[in-house]
Amino acid sequence: MKISADRADAFSNRPDAKARAVLVYGPDEGLVRERAQRLMRTVVSELNDPFRVADLVGSQVKNDPALLIDEAAALSMTGGRRVVRLRDADDGHTKAVQAFLESPPGDALVVLQAGDLAAKSSLRKLCESALNAAAIACYMDDGQAVELVIRDSLGKFGISIAPEALDLMASQLGSDRQVTRAEVEKLITYMGGPDARGLTVTLDDIQACVGDLSALSMDDMTLALADGDDSTAQAMLDRFVAEGQSMIPLLRSVTRHFLRLHLVSGALAHGKPAEQAVALLKPPLFFKTKPRFMTQIRRWPTQRITQVLDLLLDAEMDCKSTGAREHEIVSRVFLQISHASRVAKPTPSGQ
Repeated sequence: MKISADRADAFSNRPDAKARAVLVYGPDEGLVRERAQRLMRTVVSELNDPFRVADLVGSQVKNDPALLIDEAAALSMTGGRRVVRLRDADDGHTKAVQAFLESPPGDALVVLQAGDLAAKSSLRKLCESALNAAAIACYMDDGQAVELVIRDSLGKFGISIAPEALDLMASQLGSDRQVTRAEVEKLITYMGGPDARGLTVTLDDIQACVGDLSALSMDDMTLALADGDDSTAQAMLDRFVAEGQSMIPLLRSVTRHFLRLHLVSGALAHGKPAEQAVALLKPPLFFKTKPRFMTQIRRWPTQRITQVLDLLLDAEMDCKSTGAREHEIVSRVFLQISHASRVAKPTPSGQ
């Protein structure tokens, strides 16, 4: 079964009884973890229960393909249904999963937690087509989805948020659902937690609470990079490394920004006035950064933006696959972007 985006959360909270295995995959690692955990909690309340939860990693099943079936067939010493989670699932596990689905033992729920799988992935195809399996895609939240998470999370505490404050916070988040939730939780604590019922989050609250968070700092770094200010971008990168920040969210922050530049640049190339082109952006530009964004549009021709996006994609793949030091990979791509910025010449239309 292929679960559509509008059914993904509902299915995660109450999976079809026929589904013995559920594949949760996609580029949003936080959302993958969140939905995988929701699925597991439909069977067990405590995810660390050693008797009812078997937590496997990909290498274990590759070394011993029968392990998946063995764990699914095992009975809990304390009674109750079991869950088997396989982390880092990929196409190398397709045969083991297929063997399980052809004759599933016991009644355990198997949750397959994977990264971004292509449409041609054999594991994805298997789970989408099997009658006793399901596949749930987890893509990065768009502007509306981020806003919904923010409003809903605040609403549970009776807290509302002003439109301009929502625009600012949403513009900084979206690459990882769990990061989004963590940042909203920090904001709720700042507002007073249970005592904040009836309050409204203002722009000043966001700037006071979120101003030093990594998400906003990433945005500052991204803007500096797109400005051609490599020294500032590299200095902030060094700070992130010292703080132990993963490089993947940094790359994705820069990628999101250049995708937004690409959208506006393309609209300008098709004759749209600047204000109409910028209005296409969701979430909208924060008013304080709009002048810098418009200057960057004049600096970056569409073709060179495309080249930067290719560099960023290659850098993310290198970080995930080569085993090289992530900091060195990202530092190198920042230098390449800085060089491209100096080559790009400002034009009236961004072309």
